[in-house]
Amino acid sequence: MIEPAGAGGPGGEAAGAPIRVLIAEDQALLRATLAALLQAEEGMSVVGTAGDGARALALAAELRPDVVLMDIQMPGLSGIEATARICADPALKGTRVLVLTMFEVDDYVLGALRAGACGFLLKDADPQSLVDAVRTVHEGQSLLSPRVLARLVARMPSTAPAGALAGRRADDVGALTPRQREVLLLIARGLSNSEIEVELGITRATCRSHITALLARLGARDRAQLVIAAYEAGLISPHQGA
Repeated sequence: MIEPAGAGGPGGEAAGAPIRVLIAEDQALLRATLAALLQAEEGMSVVGTAGDGARALALAAELRPDVVLMDIQMPGLSGIEATARICADPALKGTRVLVLTMFEVDDYVLGALRAGACGFLLKDADPQSLVDAVRTVHEGQSLLSPRVLARLVARMPSTAPAGALAGRRADDVGALTPRQREVLLLIARGLSNSEIEVELGITRATCRSHITALLARLGARDRAQLVIAAYEAGLISPHQGA
């Protein structure tokens, strides 16, 4: 077992600092395998491991890792609840959560994304994919394409929002400028930044500016949550995005 390392600030405070990773996984063998793999990678440091959600939450607060690999199904506090609490903690604003799952589409992934996770990684992913995933989310990107999210929502009709949630999202989207709404719609339909630039005839800088504004206005952490907001507001249906 990897004992918690000394606490420190979020990654990036010191130039060249390793990516500090916390692993939350209830299967001891997989937890040890993940830890050994990442610890051996140059530029990464596994600062702690946890076998349940409560321990993961406590270690996240203590160690402030850059990235948390979070199993969804764990005893006691679930990975979804632990993710929600981490992402809601202002002291952990520099911590990004990458959820671990057995299936590309299951009953929990959307909940984890709504809770603030940056994406998901399959447990049977190859070692290089794991390393790349940690680097991707650490760089502030989402590890989930809008098209994958569209398929996820399409196969989970029971997750469609209703009542107050849908109303709030509709109000949020209604407050956007026409151009911001266009950009959000294209993001939800799976277009990349370069495709959006061509579709709307705008520059790269303008596209990035619109996306930054969308993140702020909709209270989203990343691109994946922008897509969720579009679905929750009824801006696009699952079948349109799939």
